[in-house]
Amino acid sequence: MSLNGKLVASMEVKCGGHLFHDLYQTSSHHVSNIDKVHHFNIHEGEDLKAGSVIGWKYTHDGKVKVTKQLIEAVDDEKKSITWKVLRGRYVGIKTEDTPKPITLLSLMIDITRDLEGHLHKI
Repeated sequence: MSLNGKLVASMEVKCGGHLFHDLYQTSSHHVSNIDKVHHFNIHEGEDLKAGSVIGWKYTHDGKVKVTKQLIEAVDDEKKSITWKVLRGRYVGIKTEDTPKPITLLSLMIDITRDLEGHLHKI
């Protein structure tokens, strides 16, 4: 048995969402030059296309961590990328006692803010 659910955050950004989509889809390897991400690589596939497997090395809660993700879908019209975590801290959560990944959501919000700052400089 595993737990399912969504943790959602919303924030307003001043640059267009298409810039984030383009950055992640065509230049993801540059994210590690911009922010708290130390390394990005593609394990399987090409770029960020459906079916590709990617990996990130990053710092979270003061520790270096690694995650591996499957790109499930890329929608250029809606400017969205959907992925599934294959390896990392929150894979296989089994009990209701496991804390919700609030600090991980905070990390993603921080990365988004930093990326927005970078995109404004371009």
